[in-house]
Amino acid sequence: MYKKNVLLIKSSINGDVSKSNQLSKAIVEKIKNTYQECLIDTIDLSENPPPFLTAEMYRAFSTPKSERSPAQLAAILPSENAIQQIKQADIIVVAVPLYNFGIPASLKAWLDQIARANETFSYATGKPQGLLTNKKVYLAISSGGVYSEGMMKAYDFTENYLRIILGFMGMTDVETFRLEGIFVPNMGEQAVTKALEAVETFSF
Repeated sequence: MYKKNVLLIKSSINGDVSKSNQLSKAIVEKIKNTYQECLIDTIDLSENPPPFLTAEMYRAFSTPKSERSPAQLAAILPSENAIQQIKQADIIVVAVPLYNFGIPASLKAWLDQIARANETFSYATGKPQGLLTNKKVYLAISSGGVYSEGMMKAYDFTENYLRIILGFMGMTDVETFRLEGIFVPNMGEQAVTKALEAVETFSF
């Protein structure tokens, strides 16, 4: 299969100067060079943040589709749109800056909109089953310090959480690229180069 639908999700507040956005851009470029045809769909959660979950949304999720009121349909429209986008994607690239040891609130809100019973996961067999299968995910994680190893690894709640929540929905084929140590003396200058070289040498 040479044609790929690629969903790029940005979550940094720093726009064009964002290191996670820079890393994800390099990943997308390699994907475009790998496949004959790519359709890129971009979501910038910092510019268009999804709504946080509300009681009204939760009740609407639990209401049978045929019984949802116009107000309920309007309330869950962001969730319906987000789920449709990710269902259409063959490849998902997520740009993730580490904020206060975790993912940005906008990205958590987006995940809350797509993690829905009977839409992206199911308990029909008596145990959790992810419904978003046969997808490749690339995480582009940036951080001021080094969190992939060493004493600060225990403080990193980005990659492990994302692998768990994405895997719960069926997306278990996950590859991580890190641009880290941006603010570490004698490391920051090489952080970008090192991360981009890792992307360049990776076989997509």
